[in-house]
Parts: sequence; structure tokens; C-alpha cells
Amino acid sequence: MPRSNPISLGALPNIAPGHEFMNRREVQAAGLHRDWIKGISALNGFPAEAIVLSGGYEDDWDAGGTILYTGEGGNLAGRQVADQTLTGGNLALHRSFEQQTPVRVIRQIRPAKARSSWYYAYAGLYKIERCSFERGRSGFMIWRFLLEQCLTDPLAKPAGFEVQEPVAMYQPAPRVTVSSSRLVRDTSLMQRVKQLYDFHCQVCLQRLANPVRPYAEAAHLQPLGAPHHGPDTLDNLLCLCPNHHVLLDMGAWSLDDHFQLKGISGTLQIRPSHCLSVEWARYHRRTIYQPA
Repeated sequence: MPRSNPISLGALPNIAPGHEFMNRREVQAAGLHRDWIKGISALNGFPAEAIVLSGGYEDDWDAGGTILYTGEGGNLAGRQVADQTLTGGNLALHRSFEQQTPVRVIRQIRPAKARSSWYYAYAGLYKIERCSFERGRSGFMIWRFLLEQCLTDPLAKPAGFEVQEPVAMYQPAPRVTVSSSRLVRDTSLMQRVKQLYDFHCQVCLQRLANPVRPYAEAAHLQPLGAPHHGPDTLDNLLCLCPNHHVLLDMGAWSLDDHFQLKGISGTLQIRPSHCLSVEWARYHRRTIYQPA
């Protein structure tokens, strides 16, 4: 499929979960994934469209409805040999997380050792519930994305839309009933803090433009997920570019009680209507910040 094709998010007509393909070329021809080699399908400046699970990264974990997916880069013959960066497909998946757009998942199925028996199956739509920059099993820093299966297409029109339950793709296994919980982010708050600063980073004042709309990220001082359990409130949010967001999450910089930058030079821009909480700044400084 030519790379000039427009962005394609969500489900595709006439391709239900469980649909099988002989190879990556067929997956590409069907429009599910625009590349027949790379694992992440994305256009520059947009969220990711799809990913392929093929067992190529040692830190991947696939439990069917829940997937821990390793980003791209630094991989040699299935082993991580270098740190990953927030660029290319990794940045696209980060945008999917920030904008909560669905990602199509395609699995490589290996029923036997012989490659001639391998094929691909469409698993349906997933949403990224968490992303993190962490050390992998080989000691290098990797981007990891937690994906949860969607029961419906978030981008589809409600009327008359149904999603077929994915068919079994592996040999039958024992099943148990479990319950799970996931974070529910207030996307209206995330958009509000971005619009408050007109998509400019509060640290570097950069505004990332693209043909559709400018891009910025909403960053929590006290993260929402375990073990931090921060609040999803405007006084806990900053509008940042991807670089300063990543550095904040990694503890490379923080804020003092007067909201002055610690760890990096410059001044944090704060609008009069944006009342940050000293409590969340203190939490980040004491728990996450790692001064050089």
C-alpha cells in the first residue's frame, strides 16, 4: 500500500476479527497495515493505525485481551541491544495513548515449527491504557504499551454497529473468570489544558504543527496509575511537548513549591487561569524526580 494513503483509524469494512491472511503482503493489501515489514503502522504526525505481534521482541507479553507491546528500535534477532527513543512508531503509539484512538492488532500465528504453516489473523481493535519508558530484561530502556481489547469500535457510528467476538486463534486452554479495572482518563481535561496554552509546551514554548491540528501532550505531575494514584484534575496537569513530557515522567526535571523548574534551565509558563497544586508538585519532586 503506498505511503501516501491517508490515515486509517478504527475498524475496516468487511474485515472482522478472526479474519486470516497467508502473509504480511495480504495484510497490507487488505488495508489493515500499511507496511509489510515494520511492526507499527503509522503516518508521520498521526496516531498509530495498527501493530503486528510476531514475537520479535523479548519483552512482549500477549494474553489475548491484554497485550504488553514493546516499541520499535534497538532490536537485533529478537534481543534488545540498544535503548529505544520516542520517535517513529513509538511516538505514534504515544499519540494513540494521549488521544485514546483505537489500534488494529494483527497476530502472527505459528501452529507448528515449519514456517510454511505460519499465517496472520486480525485480532480486532485495542486501546492503549498505559505507556512507560522502562528498563527491559536485557538492561536497555524500552517503550512499553499496555493494550486492552475494545468491545466496540470507538470511532464507529452507534447505529447498527456490531462487533463479532474474535474467534479462537490458539488451541483451547482452561479458562477462569476474572475481573479487571482500568484507568478512565478525562479526555476533556486533557484537551482543556492543551487549548489553554494553544498547544504550546509550558517549558520550551514549542508548538508542533501538522496538517490536521497542532500537537501537544497533557502530563500528570502525580501519575494516575499504580503506585502513584494521582488525581485526574487540571491542577495536576501540564501542557508539554513529547520530549519534556518524557523527561518529566523519567524524573529528569521537576518543580519547586513556587513552580520554578528544577533539573533544567528556563521558566515554566503558567496562565493565570491555570492553578497548579503545590501538593502534586511536591509529590513528583519527592517520589519521581532524580536530580543529577
